[in-house]
Amino acid sequence: MRRDTIVLLGVNHKTTPLAVREKLALSSGYEEPLQALENLEEIREYYLLSTCNRVEILFTCRDVDQARTRVLERLFVDSVSTEDLHQHIYQHINADAVGHLFQVAASLDSMIIGESQILGQLKEAYRHATKKGCTGFILNKLLHKSFSVAKRVRSETRIGASAVSISYAAVELARKIFGSLAGKKVLLVGAGEMAELAAEHLVGQGVTEVVVANRTLQRAVDLARCYNGQAVALDELLDQLQQVDIIISSTGSPDLILRKEDVRPVMRERRNRPLFFIDIAVPRDLDPAINDLDNIYLYDIDDLHNVVEMNRYERDKEAIKAKRIIAEEQLKFAKWLANMEATPTIIQLRAGVEDLVRAEVEKTMGRLGNMEEMDRLGLEKMIAAITGKVVYHPLCYLKTEHHCISLNERIKTIRDLYQLDNSDNGHGRI
Repeated sequence: MRRDTIVLLGVNHKTTPLAVREKLALSSGYEEPLQALENLEEIREYYLLSTCNRVEILFTCRDVDQARTRVLERLFVDSVSTEDLHQHIYQHINADAVGHLFQVAASLDSMIIGESQILGQLKEAYRHATKKGCTGFILNKLLHKSFSVAKRVRSETRIGASAVSISYAAVELARKIFGSLAGKKVLLVGAGEMAELAAEHLVGQGVTEVVVANRTLQRAVDLARCYNGQAVALDELLDQLQQVDIIISSTGSPDLILRKEDVRPVMRERRNRPLFFIDIAVPRDLDPAINDLDNIYLYDIDDLHNVVEMNRYERDKEAIKAKRIIAEEQLKFAKWLANMEATPTIIQLRAGVEDLVRAEVEKTMGRLGNMEEMDRLGLEKMIAAITGKVVYHPLCYLKTEHHCISLNERIKTIRDLYQLDNSDNGHGRI
């Protein structure tokens, strides 16, 4: 009567160096590795997840050690040495596997706690597994539960509310200054990666126009095209300041590219409309004295780092609430698994009692099929009622938690009392 064991094997950014992770990554997609596990007799259901920071295999089996060996052989025998594999792979079983999956889905196990990308990656991996029929009753229930746990964490905590990257911290500050960013215009000075990421976040928050100024005009043209924006020469910088609302600067220049005396006349032309500068260059592109001018807000890389660190602290506090939610949902899933373990006994007990009652009724009343329809339906209803009353207390005994008696012991007691394993009619002797 023992149910299958849930096993999760994996590597991630916490346990395994990149040099090993990249060898284990399912770079060819899910099709081939899922196919490789298809005829493996040691596992019943299975699911694979591969992202930049983790590779995980979730499966059900009867013999954990044997299944683990065969799964790792099928997937990674040609990728890394056995020593590396056993040194870095982690293993979670049953409740621990469930809890780990829930933490991954809720982004508590991510490099950046609270990031939202992982849930989409989980769902995409699940789509591939279900398409090939790799998952079954247990893993379907478990994976769907992981999605709902992630949703509950998002809705009941603020784990994803605070910026924990430099680029998004810049966006958060811009929103504090302008309120809504809808209709605002951003100027990228230089075309560095962080400036590009910040621009991407700003566009996502409603910024309608992007202008790129760069020493290499072709690079400016290429980047501007990504946002349906326009490219300008670096010499046009002061003219552009009159028209834009947000400036993100990351040129890598050894000297300041804008000074206080350059910006002062621009503010007169703008009639003191607010201007927001984000200087993420090291060394700095912008004169710190610019911040002394009215209606100008200048933040440098250190300011953004401070925002990120404060927000990380806030996310860590929210993570405590998220872990409590995960613990609650883990207990609920454990109860579902326990009930599933008792289900065969419950079905067998009901069927055996009903057969016994039906046999006694037919012995006294004759075959039910020979009766009038109304009489037959009445007797069927009576049989169901008697069956329900007879099995009520044993079912309560199975379903109610006992601190001193495990579920397996309770199942064994019921099976022994009702002789469910001494079958002579398919349902036990009752």
